[in-house]
Amino acid sequence: MNRIEWKQKAVKQLLRLPPLWQVRIRDAVGALREFPDTPNVKVLRGHSVSHRLRVGRYRVLFEFDGRIKIVTIEEVKKRDAHTY
Repeated sequence: MNRIEWKQKAVKQLLRLPPLWQVRIRDAVGALREFPDTPNVKVLRGHSVSHRLRVGRYRVLFEFDGRIKIVTIEEVKKRDAHTY
């Protein structure tokens, strides 16, 4: 089981979202405790973070350290032309 850590920037971005989306995103991030057996996750290439989780029209960008089993949530963004 992985531990989930939120960066301050990601928490601020999450709190700016509508309450319904905050709950959906927190639930989806909770499923990352079982990463890599999590749906809607994609490895990113050529980006500052290594993975993204798709939650509706939002993207949760995160890093995964498999040695110490920590998922670090870096950003929460609405998907648009500038997300990646």
